[in-house]
Amino acid sequence: MPLRDDYCRLCWVQARTEAAAAGDKPESFLPHLRHQQLFFYGLTALGDRRPKPSAAKHGRRGRPRRPDPAPAPPPPAVWCQLALFEARRDLTGRATDEDAHRGNPWLAWARHSAHRLGEARGWPRKTRLNIDQALVIVLTGHAEGDVVRYSEVFPVLRSRGLSIERTTEVLDHIGVFLDDRPSSFELWLESKLDGLATGIAHDVGDWARLLHDGGPRSRARHAATVWNYLNRIRPVLLEWSNRYDHLREVTRDDVLAHLETVQGSQRQTTIIALRSLFGRAKKNGTIFKNPTSRIRVGQREEGVIQPMEPGHINGSVAAVTHPADRLILALAAVHAARSAAIRRLRLDDLDIGNRRLSIDGRTRRLDELTLQVAREWLEFRRRRWPDTANPHLLINKHTALGTGPIGKSSVAGPALHRQTATLERLRMDRQLEEALVHGPDPLHLAEVFGLSEKTAIRYANSARALLQRDLESDPATSPRTHGSNP
Repeated sequence: MPLRDDYCRLCWVQARTEAAAAGDKPESFLPHLRHQQLFFYGLTALGDRRPKPSAAKHGRRGRPRRPDPAPAPPPPAVWCQLALFEARRDLTGRATDEDAHRGNPWLAWARHSAHRLGEARGWPRKTRLNIDQALVIVLTGHAEGDVVRYSEVFPVLRSRGLSIERTTEVLDHIGVFLDDRPSSFELWLESKLDGLATGIAHDVGDWARLLHDGGPRSRARHAATVWNYLNRIRPVLLEWSNRYDHLREVTRDDVLAHLETVQGSQRQTTIIALRSLFGRAKKNGTIFKNPTSRIRVGQREEGVIQPMEPGHINGSVAAVTHPADRLILALAAVHAARSAAIRRLRLDDLDIGNRRLSIDGRTRRLDELTLQVAREWLEFRRRRWPDTANPHLLINKHTALGTGPIGKSSVAGPALHRQTATLERLRMDRQLEEALVHGPDPLHLAEVFGLSEKTAIRYANSARALLQRDLESDPATSPRTHGSNP
């Protein structure tokens, strides 16, 4: 038996019990012990059996909850001396909570604003305490006229595991945040202009920024359009940079010589991008003549859209198991909804009682499949994020704390990775099926799915070709010739 100062464990327990009652040390009671109370292991234990007061004095275990921040108004606008130069602040070493009680009006206002934002958007208590700690670190010593930059708070908050996105949201709400991160588009554009002649790079950069940002007389294009245009013409721009210093030196023969090396959709995209580039340069006065004028783009011949195999569709259906993924799959396969339209859906767009669904302003009736998966998702959403204030139908753990839609990667998701029947293929197959069942009518397709004129005609032509092919192969038993009523 293990001993401590020639006494066993039971002796020490007995001595501590008697010493606690008498208010003395256990060592003074050890020589007087002559007997022990035996007990079965795990059934009882020696100790003070007197009733003890409950440890939960505040209705919960542990210490009481931290009280909510007191209401605080915005700090009054006062005169301040303008800074002669910008100096980066060192935010390290500000993790002590004593700094939060120094009476800084900016910190008090930020904590109160964070509390109100958290209540409005359903932030859990852990997130609110996380943001409160980050505000103490960032705003301690903040004065009128100071600006909190993203480059200053990012390394400090990230090293401590604090929320950067929610903290900067609060800082932006009170008007002291400056996002000094470089634009991803500018970084990409700088890499694409590398290697071009100085004069050519200047015109190409001005053209690309106009496409991306828009102007007084031109609308902003999608970022993918700018990437596609510049990536397509960059090889020929590098070739011209080896011979010329400016775009005004490029001739019509140079453009035609390059167009002979590409064909199909690549040729069409190349001539469209070059016409846009030279048109912008001529408008700015950096070239005298547009070398792409009177060069025809040509009509692109579209192939026949083919229906998908049932095995591919069944594979995608079996691959999705999450309630959100199942709803996304149903919206694409049944209602031909695009990924962007699915991301924009709000709770008000889904009317369970009247079995109605509005997608991009077009109301349609809910089928049984979509109704079932929608109910499953709403139940999962209610149990997982009961306090969220996000008005969008589809949310995740990142957007549940805010009000924005889910990202593009969340719509595609890893569930359909390496599946033949992607969301885009399922959407196209649904539109083709509508044309096959109800007849190749472009007006009907445009009305049901909101397609453009050219797109509706393309699906109608594909359906007409498929119906004609089936009729020629077996006119008596072709299932495509027997459509159901609308």
